[in-house]
Amino acid sequence: MQNPNFHIVKHPLIQHKLSIIRNKNCGTKEFREVVNELSRLLGFEATRDLPLKNVKIQTPIAMANCKQLTGKKLAIAPILRAGLGMLDGMLDLIPSAKVACIGMYRDPETSIPHEYFVKCPEDINKRRVILIDPMIATGGSCIDAVAALVKRGVPVKNMTFINLVCVPEGIKAVYKKFPDLKIYTAAEDDYLTKNNYIVPGLGDAGDRLFGTK
Repeated sequence: MQNPNFHIVKHPLIQHKLSIIRNKNCGTKEFREVVNELSRLLGFEATRDLPLKNVKIQTPIAMANCKQLTGKKLAIAPILRAGLGMLDGMLDLIPSAKVACIGMYRDPETSIPHEYFVKCPEDINKRRVILIDPMIATGGSCIDAVAALVKRGVPVKNMTFINLVCVPEGIKAVYKKFPDLKIYTAAEDDYLTKNNYIVPGLGDAGDRLFGTK
C-alpha cells in the first residue's frame, strides 16, 4: 500500500510473536498473552511521534534537562469485542489514557458491520485516539469506527489505528474513505476468502481470545 500513513512494523520480536498466534494449535491462554505483548510493541512504534516538552528535573545528584509528553491527552478505543484483547497491552504502555468503547458486529449474511454501542470520554474531541482491533479484513469495521469518532468531533488526523494483520482489500477501502488515518500493523497478508477471512491470517481473533470457537 503506497500511503505514507501506512506502516508495517517488521521488528523481529513482533514478527516472532505474530508467528506464535498464527499457529492453529496456539491455545486461548497463550493467544491472549501474545496478543497483549504484540499490542504493547505495536503501541510503542505507533507513539513515536508523540510531542515532547523540555523540563528541568532535580535528580538526587543535580538538575537535569529532560523530556516529558505534551500536547493532546490520549484515549484508547477498542472495537468490541476482539479489540478488548489488545486493551490491557496498550494500557500497560499508557496507563493514564482514557478508554472509549466502540461496539460493532458483523452481519453474518452480508458481512456489513453495524454500530450497536459507543461510549467515549466527554472530552474525546480534545484527545488523540488510538483505535485497536486485531484485523482489518474488509475494512468496514475500521471505517465505521473512525466515522463514529469523527461524528463525535475527533479529526482523522488525531487518530491512529493499530492492528495485527490486514489485507490489501481492506486497507484500500479504508484509505479511499480516510486517507489521513495512520495505520500500524504487524503484517499485510495475501487476500480475503469469499467468506471474508484473511489468508493466511490467524482465524477469528475474537473466538480465539475468548474461547468461543
